[in-house]
Amino acid sequence: MKDTTLPLYNTEGKEIDSVKLDSNIFDGSVNSAAIYQVVNAYRASQRQGLAATKTRGEVSGGGRKPWKQKGTGRARVGSTRSPLWRHGGVIFGPHPRDFSYPVPKKLKDLSLRSALNEKMNENNLMLLDELSVEKPKTKDTVKIFANLKMVPTKESRNQRLLLLVDKIDNNLKLALRNIGFLSVNLVKDTNTYEVLAHRKILLTRAGLEELTKRFKHG
Repeated sequence: MKDTTLPLYNTEGKEIDSVKLDSNIFDGSVNSAAIYQVVNAYRASQRQGLAATKTRGEVSGGGRKPWKQKGTGRARVGSTRSPLWRHGGVIFGPHPRDFSYPVPKKLKDLSLRSALNEKMNENNLMLLDELSVEKPKTKDTVKIFANLKMVPTKESRNQRLLLLVDKIDNNLKLALRNIGFLSVNLVKDTNTYEVLAHRKILLTRAGLEELTKRFKHG
């Protein structure tokens, strides 16, 4: 299996080293079927399932029989809340439900590896040596992404960036929270959908180590 290396950049945008990636994770292969299944499951789990209608037994009223059973010449009716009547109940209508369903952990891991490999194959995966700030200044933090050429231009304003770190302190959290094109997450919490929903992925060196541990312990 061919070893893959990626350049390592500092916050000034300069290449300072190269990092050898774990071939068990970054082998370049993309399993589209696994991605499809896991993304569908993720999107299903995000559905609230709150749509609700009332059956004839749940609609208020209708306790008295509208007219006697026989002798009127009209069809027999037991309640004004019959689904055939206006203001009646609903037949086979939606009710609150849980749309989520379980997915095997091995399948989740396979799809996440595939998503990361896809970003690597597209040259949309970048490694950063370290990201820390002394003061929670958004303006100064944006300069770091500008140095890395990851700030969207007018032509690519829909390009979103995902920053994956091993941990995040309060200063960094405050500095990053108002950057519109950026999403931040811990490596241990990221998923296939999140990776694919962003154009570029920025991974810190410590985050890469945490990612390797995540798959080894999985």
